[in-house]
Amino acid sequence: MAGAIADPVRRQILVLLKDGRLAAGEIAERFAISRPAVSRHLRVLRESGLVRAELVGRQRFYSLDPEPFTGLAAWLAQFVRPSGWEHHLDALETEVYRTRRERRSGAESREEHTA
Repeated sequence: MAGAIADPVRRQILVLLKDGRLAAGEIAERFAISRPAVSRHLRVLRESGLVRAELVGRQRFYSLDPEPFTGLAAWLAQFVRPSGWEHHLDALETEVYRTRRERRSGAESREEHTA
């Protein structure tokens, strides 16, 4: 998959397809390279599993297959440091869970003493 997204033309094709499917001709019109060159890029993306092709009559439509991106995004996330806000929100979430846990354990303790 890394080889498929290494090329800037293929990355641009993926960006074009993020909003929905497009015919091969519509994709080719957006580039200053030949249609056969665009076709080769589409084949690489299809063979890598990043896009799907559907033949409708004489037209071939391409759409993203989001599944491979999920694993890639999860893997890439390990290299991204949280922004300041994300860090503060994570800390807030931790504090909320800690407070809830303390309240629950305090309520359970009071129930044991009254029983």
